[in-house]
Amino acid sequence: DARFSFLKEQFDSAMGYQITIQTTKTKEISNEMANHKSALKRIRQTESRRLRNRYYAKTARNAVRRLRAMTDKAQAQETYKKVVAMLDRLASKKSISKNKASNLKSKLALHINKLG
Repeated sequence: DARFSFLKEQFDSAMGYQITIQTTKTKEISNEMANHKSALKRIRQTESRRLRNRYYAKTARNAVRRLRAMTDKAQAQETYKKVVAMLDRLASKKSISKNKASNLKSKLALHINKLG
């Protein structure tokens, strides 16, 4: 809404009000308005977990994509075992839901069975 556009920069962060962002060579540091040390630590933990989950979920998506592109059945079956292990690991860590992992494994198994 145009009436509240002046507030937008304060509410960009999901973890709290973001005041300033300082960048260094290694990482981006944001100053959050948290009332407790534990809240600051929780913000740091959540951000690092989010980035880790994002990396592993993207890696799994790429693995699924490569498996779907395969045409050799023997090679696809070997890769399928690794992809299933990866999906199960993501589901156990709650990076993706159990149902999504199950649906992906089922679809991939159907794809491999169709290969001749």
